[in-house]
This record gives sequence, C-alpha cells and structure tokens, in this order.
Amino acid sequence: MEKLKQTLEKIGELQQEAMEKTRKRVDCLIKPPGSLGRLEDLAVQLAGITGNPYPTVDNRVIIVMSADHGVYKEGIAPNPQIITAIQTPNFAKGVTGVCAFAKQSGADVVVVDIGVAVDVDHPGVINRKIRYGTGNMAQGPAMMREEAVQSLEIGIEIAEEQIRRGKNLIGTGEMGIGNTTPSAAIVAVMGNYDPREVVGIGAGLPLEKLDHKAQVIRRAIEINQPNPKDGIDVLAKVGGFEIGGMAGTMLAAAAHRVPVVIDGFISTAAALIACAIEPKVKNFLIPSHCSAEKGGKAALDLLGLQPMFDMGLRLGEGSGAALAFHFVEAATYMVKEMITLEESGITL
Repeated sequence: MEKLKQTLEKIGELQQEAMEKTRKRVDCLIKPPGSLGRLEDLAVQLAGITGNPYPTVDNRVIIVMSADHGVYKEGIAPNPQIITAIQTPNFAKGVTGVCAFAKQSGADVVVVDIGVAVDVDHPGVINRKIRYGTGNMAQGPAMMREEAVQSLEIGIEIAEEQIRRGKNLIGTGEMGIGNTTPSAAIVAVMGNYDPREVVGIGAGLPLEKLDHKAQVIRRAIEINQPNPKDGIDVLAKVGGFEIGGMAGTMLAAAAHRVPVVIDGFISTAAALIACAIEPKVKNFLIPSHCSAEKGGKAALDLLGLQPMFDMGLRLGEGSGAALAFHFVEAATYMVKEMITLEESGITL
C-alpha cells in the first residue's frame, strides 16, 4: 500500500507553461491554423505531460499483463483457458499481433505473468504472479482488496523499471481468456449501465450466449456490490489482476510524467480504475482506438476521451496502442521539424 500511496502523491497537473509555448508554436507553423486537427492538441498535451515544449517519444514500450479469471467457469468465453498460458510466452518470443506492430513502431514488448492459472516457464516472461487466477466473481469477490492493491503496485513497479531504462512512451496491453467479462462489469459499475448494454462477444462468443454473459455480470455485481466511487473496491470485486496491473502502469506513468497510450476495451476499463483512484491520471492518458467490442465506446465516453482512430480492432494485447505510437511520434515531429510562418518569410 505504501508504494501506491507514494505514487499517488507524485501525480500532478499538466505543465501549463510548456503547453502554452507549444500551442504558440503550433499556431504559428507554416500551415493554416488548426489544419492538423487533433495532432496539434496531442502535441500540446505531450508538452504538458513532459514539461518539455519539444517532447521526444523515441524510446517506446508496450507492457503486456497476463492473467486468468475464475469467472471463466461460468461459460462466458468460447476458447479454452489454457490459451492464456500458451500465448503469454509468445509475446516474449515476439510473434503475436502486438509484437508485429511493436516491431514496426520500434517499441519493446515486456510481458508479465501477474496471475496466469498455471506456471509459465519462459525466461522472457516476468513472473509477478499474485495467484493462479482470480476468484469467480459470480460467486464472490474476484480478489481480496490487498491483492487488488498488489496488482496496482506490480504495475507501478514494472512501469518504473522501464522508465528507469529511459522509456519515454508507454502502451498498455493484456492477455487473459475471458477478460472482457470483468471489463464489462467495471464499465457497468462505473457508468451505472445494465450489463447487457456493454457486454460484447470478446474473442468470438456466439451471439446467443450474450444474454448469459450479461446475466453472469449482473449476478456478480449484485453479489459483490462494488462501490463505483472506490476504484480499488471495484477492481477487487469484479476486476482482474491484469486490469489492476495496467491501471498501476498508468498511475506510474502519470507520476513520472510519461505519456501512456491506452489500447482497447480492457485497457480502457483499467483506465477507469486508475482515474477513479486518482482523477488527474486522465490528463496523462492518450487513447488509441475505439474498440469494436460493444462496451469500448461507453468506456471511452465515461473517461471523456476521444479515440484517434476506429478500424474495427478488438484483438487487445496492446495492438492498437502500438499502432497509435505513430500518431504520437508524428505530433512531436510536427513541432520540431516544421518551420513557422515567420521563419519562412511569409507575412500575413
């Protein structure tokens, strides 16, 4: 708990002076005012996050958290749970979807076993297992409050290690069969939605089983009564270890003034947890895409964030965040490589 407390104490506001300098330069670049749209706002946000009017994001990493879920026993996922354990080493091998996009964007991929249901034996996987999957949230809390804090602190520690190594742009990713169920539960609790409004097919659940999935979530919420004003309580009762790990990554990034790109539905659910714990975290978050998963838009709306793009993605893993790195870097190149009207000799 002490690590979490210290991290929260470090989270401040965006640096206004740096933002003003970047905004002034962006407005004077050799282009019609506002013609580069949200890239201009992104450049200003990056300045506010880093305190540098000319920010750099050339040392990038996707942190992938892997864990399993006890609610899988309720028949809410179409694929065998062992896929989590099989896929987790594949991130370390560099052969998954996010790894392909990370290679293209020049980003490292760090994978953490924070709660896979079996032992994962691979030297490239960081073992920070809390236990072998969460409890079945349809029968009781997914985890103890102390375990929820532990998952947050693991995320903080992993992110801080990457920041110590010079990483200046972080993306959040995950792996966990069935994890759209706790994510939908978190969105339902935070937004006071009926679960049927935000439940989706995940990795391919047949449409005729969506009502069952929603009912499982509804039962979990009724049994556990998570408090939407207490992010740790929501995480503990209906969340997942990898969701807590991603939320901790976001808290650490905000505390160290490093921009953090959130991926799709599950990452956005983690962002809801992080922002419930400390609302100022929102200023440090950069949304990547609008997930094709049904609750994705609702989750972004609850945060008040607008995604960069919508390509119908729903892979997870951090894949959308890796693709978004190109946009983030483009914003920094705009500020540093374009000249101003005055520098070009144009007077209007």
